[in-house]
Amino acid sequence: MVAVQTPLAHIAQRWTPSPKILRRAALSAVLMTVVIIVTGGAVRLTGSGLGCDTWPKCTDDSLFATPEQGIHGAIEFGNRMLTYVLSAAVGWAIIAVRAVKPRRRGLGRLTWAQFWIVMGNAVLGGITVWAGLNPWTVAGHFLLANALLTVATVAWVRTGEGDQPPRPRVPRPVRKLAWAIVAVSAVLITLGTTVTGSGKHAGDSSDVPRMPWDWAAAAHVHAIAAWVVCALAVAMWLVLRAVDAPDDTRARARDLLLVVLLQGLLGYVQYFTGVPELLVAAHMLGSSLMWIAVVRLALSLRERASSPAPATKSPSLTSA
Repeated sequence: MVAVQTPLAHIAQRWTPSPKILRRAALSAVLMTVVIIVTGGAVRLTGSGLGCDTWPKCTDDSLFATPEQGIHGAIEFGNRMLTYVLSAAVGWAIIAVRAVKPRRRGLGRLTWAQFWIVMGNAVLGGITVWAGLNPWTVAGHFLLANALLTVATVAWVRTGEGDQPPRPRVPRPVRKLAWAIVAVSAVLITLGTTVTGSGKHAGDSSDVPRMPWDWAAAAHVHAIAAWVVCALAVAMWLVLRAVDAPDDTRARARDLLLVVLLQGLLGYVQYFTGVPELLVAAHMLGSSLMWIAVVRLALSLRERASSPAPATKSPSLTSA
């Protein structure tokens, strides 16, 4: 009886991606996740959140946006279509990882996790439309997109590593500092959703509910968390120089510090200029770049060696 191969196994049997192709496939998922986060923000900032007033169709009678829905329908429907582009990028990463040899099951689990997060967030996006842009579901939709960005970034970094257990490259207190940065940055991003959920740009011109607290107070709390992240980033940059950390790790700390400083400056400018849409969109892009920098820094503090090649039996010696 001939075993039936899955399509992925069939591809893997006939093709092996180069390390460069593997890394680019993983990077494409990261880039498309950033794009979907920023364009999702553009939907809200243009008041197009209910441009398609139902889900999975755009209207009760049409799968696509109709001329009657105008520019708002086109923007919302266009963002929905980008989900398919994101899915294609994640699918490309799944195929490339499955075809690499020797097989990397841990990396495969990371790419499949991205697929399931994309599917889950698509459903949550539909619930958000059904709920009339309820700010709590909007916040959940954004945070789940950041979970996708986390997994995609980890997978991207892992494509450049081996599969042996991780080995530390810096002392333990430095690694604890890195995880403190991860934790506080996650709190910072979550607090950002409370500013969005209680402030301007609700996502539609209709009466959209808001979170029950003062927008300015939420912004101040968010700013405090940003200052804590900034202080930790400065501390990490100094500590890595003191312990003579590897050059690439110090570069990751420098990148994070620069992104945090620019993001903080942008946050204050948008606050004091009345939260203009373009600056909010730039701030959302900065949030994604900051989180990528945080994850890359944490992962750069350890290394994974490649798995040893399977031993080959030497030919047995026979007497003449």
